[in-house]
Amino acid sequence: MQIFSGSNSQQLASDLANIYKATLGQIELSEFANHEARIWVKDEKIDKKVVVVQSFAGDPNKAIIEFLLIMDALKRSGAKHITAIIPWMGYCIQDKIFRQGEPLSAKVVTNLIECSKPDKIITVDLHNETIQGFFSLPIVHLSATPVFIDIFKKHNQIECIVAPDRGSLKKTTLIAEALDLPIVFLNKKRDLVTGQVQIVSVDGDITGKKALIMDDFISTGGTLIQTAEYLKSKGAKSITAAITHHLYVEGVEEKLEHSQIDQLLITNTIEPPKPYKHKNIDQEIISIAPLISRHL
Repeated sequence: MQIFSGSNSQQLASDLANIYKATLGQIELSEFANHEARIWVKDEKIDKKVVVVQSFAGDPNKAIIEFLLIMDALKRSGAKHITAIIPWMGYCIQDKIFRQGEPLSAKVVTNLIECSKPDKIITVDLHNETIQGFFSLPIVHLSATPVFIDIFKKHNQIECIVAPDRGSLKKTTLIAEALDLPIVFLNKKRDLVTGQVQIVSVDGDITGKKALIMDDFISTGGTLIQTAEYLKSKGAKSITAAITHHLYVEGVEEKLEHSQIDQLLITNTIEPPKPYKHKNIDQEIISIAPLISRHL
């Protein structure tokens, strides 16, 4: 097996190659003078079975084109079976049409992926599980939740689970049952003029407790930061956030640095554009490679 990576998932590809004792394929990624992507698979011999790893993050448009060109280059070089690992599927948040004239962007991206004709697709924590139905090819949809649960079972430093809204209650209940911990539920209201959401009350005992917030992604960080501040104002002792995807939107690291979050656990589904060392937050990056490797 050979494992290839685009520009967005090189560390994850390397982790997978180490697990499988596989060859890490060589791809030269560059641009032409007119900024069109230029892809060159440098390996002279291509295995019949290959893996391509690429998150559609950072600049998702560039990442998607890069992925499509890599897939085409490998097929033309003799690859017969390609597993496409897309840890973060860009545009998965745009899974609904809210106004007449809008595209169903998540469906457009799934169509593009299928046009590259992978034999299997592996992805992690889609924003909406129903997106799996957009695909006609075999897809393995993984969740990072069991990875986080195992960590908290070993360290046992959490005393309650926070359900940020009613939509998260089902998933939060499963986590709470797995860790044998109580749930704290936040009640919110939306301003019909501005559209902003405000926390108005909390159901459950949070005073002096070490609280856990779990979510599928951080974008601007606004909701997570607001939730942490509210819980601390109600007496929470500490706030741990366990997040699958960190989108690294510009400025979000600085916002998190000055928030009430004490610990941040994130997976390496997306690689940061540049290293950032938190001073006020205990941050740990969890490799998702062992989870993915069990499904190759």
